[in-house]
Amino acid sequence: MLNDALTERKTEKQTAATVVYHALKRDIILGLLGPGDKLQIDQIAARYGAGTNPVREALNRLSAERLVEREDLRGFFVPPISITFFRELVKTRCWLEGKALAESIARRTDDWEDAIVLANHRLQRTPPQLSETVGETTVMTVNPEWEDRHRALHRALIANCGSSILLAFCDDMMVQNERYRHIAMTHSYPRRRNNEEHQKIVDATLGGNSDEAVECLTEHYQRTLQIFEQNFSAD
Repeated sequence: MLNDALTERKTEKQTAATVVYHALKRDIILGLLGPGDKLQIDQIAARYGAGTNPVREALNRLSAERLVEREDLRGFFVPPISITFFRELVKTRCWLEGKALAESIARRTDDWEDAIVLANHRLQRTPPQLSETVGETTVMTVNPEWEDRHRALHRALIANCGSSILLAFCDDMMVQNERYRHIAMTHSYPRRRNNEEHQKIVDATLGGNSDEAVECLTEHYQRTLQIFEQNFSAD
């Protein structure tokens, strides 16, 4: 009985920490918690209706993923933005995902191709933003469904590379990249032809043209960096 009770409490604690982790991660990526914001444990607990222990666990987990900075004697903070870091991130992402995409093409299977076609179809018919009326003003907001489907397409493209370790690195970089993309979107982020960019990558990939597919993927990521650079001065 005692063991059952302890197991139940542990599960509840882990579940609460996981809920806070996902909610806090989402708000940092979307820029709802801005660069440099201090993440005070009591305020975070109140924000998400959780206890302080689950909040601490979530903050420590996000700190390990570099989405939260922890400073001795000062606490937790949302990391500041850095063009230098973003340039390095994009360069590394192009290297690793380019390799993963080339390997996936070389190991191509019908199931892998079908997954790409489906992911691209779903993304192409999903608007990246939603309109919301606030009083007499129309406000554009992030479409979470588009975000999920965008992530799914990029994951599908490299899913056949044969290396779970490489995929894990790519997933981590994707999350970091999403944060910078959303920060840029709040500062006059210009319209871009996302559907066309994605279709070019997909066409080259399904056509088995590895060099062209990697080039299109690289151009797609570098375009995001260029837009960011146009809106922020160098650090």
